Amino acid sequence: MKTDVIFYELIKELPQIFFDLIEKPDTNPNIYTFTAPEVKQQSFRLDGVFTTKEGFENEPLYFVELQTYKDEEFYERLFGEIFVYFRQYQPANSDWYAIVIYDKRIHESPPHPRYRFLSEQHLRCVYLNELSTRNEYSLGLGIAKLFVETPKKSPSLAQQLITQARQNLPDENLQKKVLAFIQAIVFYKFPTLALEEIETMLDLDEFQNTRLYESILEKTKLKLVSKLTEKGMSIQEIAELLELDTEIIRKYLQQQS
Repeated sequence: MKTDVIFYELIKELPQIFFDLIEKPDTNPNIYTFTAPEVKQQSFRLDGVFTTKEGFENEPLYFVELQTYKDEEFYERLFGEIFVYFRQYQPANSDWYAIVIYDKRIHESPPHPRYRFLSEQHLRCVYLNELSTRNEYSLGLGIAKLFVETPKKSPSLAQQLITQARQNLPDENLQKKVLAFIQAIVFYKFPTLALEEIETMLDLDEFQNTRLYESILEKTKLKLVSKLTEKGMSIQEIAELLELDTEIIRKYLQQQS
């Protein structure tokens, strides 16, 4: 699981964060469904689309892209994918926006002038590293900010967000979900630290009881598989050492080959 995967999973599970990012906090997230539709003609998949549920077609569609590197042809591909999507899926919505979320402004390559109308009417950009310039960010914006915070400041920001979540989210299930995402982001920002060190850093009592924690734990163990096979260990021996199912290890090795 990469950081961008965590980000899309975050706004899928907690869509209010997305609407906070685009400064539309009053939007009802319950009228939207977040998907990653495949555009078959071109063999590609849009990173994410907020489509409206039946009866809310008067609300806009939101095409979401997270961009963390400079790409001169990014907007050509993005607008092309969107229009192929329109042809294939024929959504009833009249209005739509392309929401590009950059980690840093320097990674943006401005759209060509030929796309001026599309850019002015349908493009909105968010720069995660500039979120702190706003007066006070919500819990959701703070979590988004955590993606690009420096390693030095990340632990303190994460602890602040964890405290904020515990104090401001009375719904226990929602609170656990938010805490899991905060801690997952930190985990992937410190890939050289052992899982136990991250647990100590952020007090992961709640996190250990979540499916996200189990997923991270499994993926952490799988990182060791290739090295262990190079040392001559069999799949059965690796499974016993890492406490993983042999089929999971076998499938992982097939994907790596």
